[in-house]
Amino acid sequence: MDAALSLDGLTKRYGDFVAVSDLSFEAKPGRICGFLGPNGAGKTSTIRMIVGLLTPTAGSMSVLGAPDGRRVRSRIGFLPEERGLYRRMTPIDAIVFFAGLKGVPSAEARRRAISMLEAQGLGPAMKRPIKALSKGMAQKVQLLSALAHEPDLVLLDEPFSGLDPVNQQSLETIIRDLAARGATVVFSTHVMQHAERLCDQVVLMARGRKAFDGTVAEARAAAPRRLVLEGAVDAAAVAALPGVVAIEQDEAADAGGRRLTANLAPGAEAQDALRAAFARGLDLRRFELKEPSLHDAFIVLTGGAA
Repeated sequence: MDAALSLDGLTKRYGDFVAVSDLSFEAKPGRICGFLGPNGAGKTSTIRMIVGLLTPTAGSMSVLGAPDGRRVRSRIGFLPEERGLYRRMTPIDAIVFFAGLKGVPSAEARRRAISMLEAQGLGPAMKRPIKALSKGMAQKVQLLSALAHEPDLVLLDEPFSGLDPVNQQSLETIIRDLAARGATVVFSTHVMQHAERLCDQVVLMARGRKAFDGTVAEARAAAPRRLVLEGAVDAAAVAALPGVVAIEQDEAADAGGRRLTANLAPGAEAQDALRAAFARGLDLRRFELKEPSLHDAFIVLTGGAA
């Protein structure tokens, strides 16, 4: 399967400052790619280079088979980090206008606009001025404006920013539906939970450099699983349990005793540690295995650089 988006050694410098350094990755059709990292990691600069708003300092790219997004702009849907709509326009007119810029005939654009607004619960507001809508509603209108021409590649820069939990869930559904119809979705975020739920692929960025490119499961595998133990135990006793390689945290428990968090070696079984704890007579009130999150993996893979 050919990549919808391919970056090869992409670099962007602003004077002496390197915002993006030697970035390479591919995103396949019908897949959801999370472009993850803290503010200042180089995510927005990369997306702006893809769509043609910035010229790379070095490197090359293929965007739907073209050398940059300007050549195929009618096939790209782009939601920039800086939100902005014509505040006196209505939602339906805004969507029709932006779809028209991408070549959709007016009657078809209006049909799509009505259908999309009603599907997102915005039917009653479709003829109200955008300035009268809530922030979440206006942001959803801007997203629909970027999607009405049914793009093959969708680039969303921090799309969840400022949305309440209900609208975040709605956006996740939209992203899944886009991928299900064969579009490639690349979205940037600094909130790892969205990527954990949505992504087939994650690209982790720190200080302008790629730290990881792979599946969520592969990223998590880079971080240790943890045991949380509470009771009348000390660090030395827990450190001696099979599979334990380090005591990460040791603190007083609420009901007396200690609460210890220990890292497990790759492939170690928590049950082996539990059996050993009972065999050695450790007084435990709690024994819990915690699988690593994507955030845990990010810290490990970037060496805490962010």
